[in-house]
Amino acid sequence: MKVLAINGSPHMDEGNTAIILNPFLEGMKEAGADVDLFFTKKLKIGPCNGDMSCWFKNPGKCGQDDDMQMLYPKLMEADVIVWATPVYYAGVTGPLKNLMDRQLPIHMQGELGSKMQKIVLVSTCGAWELSMFDPLLAQMKALYTRSNGNSDLAGALLRPMAEGMKEMIKAGELGLVDGIIQAVKEAGRQIVKEGRISEEIQRKVSKELMPRDAYYKAAKEMMEQVKKSMVQ
Repeated sequence: MKVLAINGSPHMDEGNTAIILNPFLEGMKEAGADVDLFFTKKLKIGPCNGDMSCWFKNPGKCGQDDDMQMLYPKLMEADVIVWATPVYYAGVTGPLKNLMDRQLPIHMQGELGSKMQKIVLVSTCGAWELSMFDPLLAQMKALYTRSNGNSDLAGALLRPMAEGMKEMIKAGELGLVDGIIQAVKEAGRQIVKEGRISEEIQRKVSKELMPRDAYYKAAKEMMEQVKKSMVQ
């Protein structure tokens, strides 16, 4: 099984998104998958210019000469595509959206043939509420459904309270965190072996770390400390 993972976080391996993405990819590798990981920050990809040349002038070919030319064959060959991103303004990061938009030549010209790709969303946000992912999840479901083409949304690993989770890891408070990471790894094994991530595993990945009021109180205290350090 070939897996293409794209991390849209500007912080790459140092960001909150990587805390969930990396163990997920480890689980896939343990189950025998061949995984390619790319970071949008390291890619040179322009936005779609909307000239429709990939439809009419050169069907199935994008006229822009950038890193998408390297990614097109990988996108077509992948059995699983993993989109990983923090939530920015209710959606994916800008560079990742550019990359997703540039898939148009592949999908509109039927380059995938009868192949059904599995799509997985990995996303994090700093808020306590799981509902913060609703707009992003709605978009992904609209894009990737069996009835809408050659792609199937096979799971979404959504991690609210990501900044709090990162601080808990730094502080060595690994009780609940370890359970989440193990669930993420199991999700990786599941997608390879079964083709989907179970609802139970997805709920474990999104598990509440602490009550809402306690989380925002701790977040406020942390922000005050950051402000003081910047003034000093």
